[in-house]
Amino acid sequence: MRREYSDRGLDESDLAADPMTMFAGWFADVQAAGLYEPNAMVVSTVSADGRPSSRMVLLKGFSDEGFVFFTNQASRKGVELATEPRCALLFPWHPLERQVRVEGTASVLPEADVAAYFSTRPRGSRLGAHASHQSRVVASRAELEAAYDEAERTYPDEVPVPGEWGGYRVRPEAVEFWQGRPGRMHDRLVYRRAEPDGWRIERLAP
Repeated sequence: MRREYSDRGLDESDLAADPMTMFAGWFADVQAAGLYEPNAMVVSTVSADGRPSSRMVLLKGFSDEGFVFFTNQASRKGVELATEPRCALLFPWHPLERQVRVEGTASVLPEADVAAYFSTRPRGSRLGAHASHQSRVVASRAELEAAYDEAERTYPDEVPVPGEWGGYRVRPEAVEFWQGRPGRMHDRLVYRRAEPDGWRIERLAP
């Protein structure tokens, strides 16, 4: 159920000075390769009693300040981030034999940033954000569809940002770039934040 990786490799000399520049280069490679939803990432959070959970979301932006995504803040991930903002991200770019792992701390985006992004979403997605109270139990599919129909009737024109909807920026403390190699001798190079504004790079055993 697995295949041998190629001998592409990742050397220290291949790395940019900072992880976000490096990430931008790899992200461009993924887009050029035509991967389906190249911005899909796994977000892992932990509950107040230490129970971890993971789910796939879409990256909606990145900069030197961190990685941005949007969600229902009353969802399980939103509730957990409110209690414990430390989280992890994973970009599983298997066709390129690459992964990027991020450990960092999430902060809530300003309402203006949330509204600006929400206005760019397709109308159906904006209505769905009103209809679905993410992570909460529903009696049936019919209940969800009825809620969507109600949202359509309520907002025939402009669709406002739901009160419980928002966004996060994850400020990275560590960013690992993983490149597959034959014989399980993968390359793992990680940037770790060195305050106030620097990074140190370490190689990890695979």
